[in-house]
This record gives sequence, structure tokens and C-alpha cells, in this order.
Amino acid sequence: MIDKSELCEKIRSIYPDIGECGIAINVEYDGKNKRWVVDLKNGECELKTFLEEGDAEKCLNGIQCVSLGVEIAQLRGNIERMPAR
Repeated sequence: MIDKSELCEKIRSIYPDIGECGIAINVEYDGKNKRWVVDLKNGECELKTFLEEGDAEKCLNGIQCVSLGVEIAQLRGNIERMPAR
């Protein structure tokens, strides 16, 4: 099983501006869906996405981080485009 802190740090290593530009990150494992959920917050705006099965494991094992990176980039782009509340 993946450690959530390790996954957060991996995402921050790919996107160092997450956590520094007002965008907070949290990850949790959803046992019901058997997938990792990435939660990004920017002020009052918040979006979540499920990582595809196996993407987190492949990335943390040094096999492939492209899929995880694309998913996080899309999520970050969406939250940055959300109007401020």
C-alpha cells in the first residue's frame, strides 16, 4: 500500500508550485472505489479527481509518471480557471 505522504511529495516534486501558490493538496485512498483521490484547493475553490488505477503505484515505483502528471495538470488548470468567490 502506498503512503499518502509519499504520494503528496511525489506530486509536489512534479509540480513544485502546488502548495506554494495558494494551491493546497491532499490525497486519500478511497477503498470503495479502490483509487487514490487528489484534492486541490485554491482559496474557497476545491476540485477532486480520482487517479486511474495503478497510476500512483507506477509513478512511485519509478515506472511511469506521465498519466499521473497529466491528471494533476488538468486538475490544477481547472482550479486556476475557477472564478474567485
